[in-house]
Amino acid sequence: MKTRHKRLLLIAVGLVILGLVAALVLNAFRSNLVFFFSPTQVATGEAPKGKAFRIGGLVKEGSLHREADGVTIAFVMTDTAHDMPVRYKGILPDLFKEGKGAVAQGKLGDDGLFTASEVLAKHDENYMPPEAAKAVGDAQANKAMIEATAKTVKQ
Repeated sequence: MKTRHKRLLLIAVGLVILGLVAALVLNAFRSNLVFFFSPTQVATGEAPKGKAFRIGGLVKEGSLHREADGVTIAFVMTDTAHDMPVRYKGILPDLFKEGKGAVAQGKLGDDGLFTASEVLAKHDENYMPPEAAKAVGDAQANKAMIEATAKTVKQ
């Protein structure tokens, strides 16, 4: 076999391996892709049947019920237009409360019940970790003290 043919064979094998790797990566990406839907979108049939997706909205006031086993929780997720019953077995996040935002990942059953495998609590855009809030508060207090001192010196 000539050197030229060896190079062409090597390039062809490299391209086949590269194509195989790309196909595997894209397949893994597609199988792990989880879409987000609101309760209204689920009610209108936009959500996939039998496939995992995320549903987000507010936890409806008065809808949170714990079953006797202590780990199974039922609640209603709402976007104020439509309600979606959700069942979850596990430990809820600390920020999870009625009237607050949440996201649940799971599957929609034939009976219209969303069975969640994971529940995430959403915080508002003003949330700040306690340490950061303290640092910002200290910085504002220092700024106010400097401004007050500057006014006193000018007088």
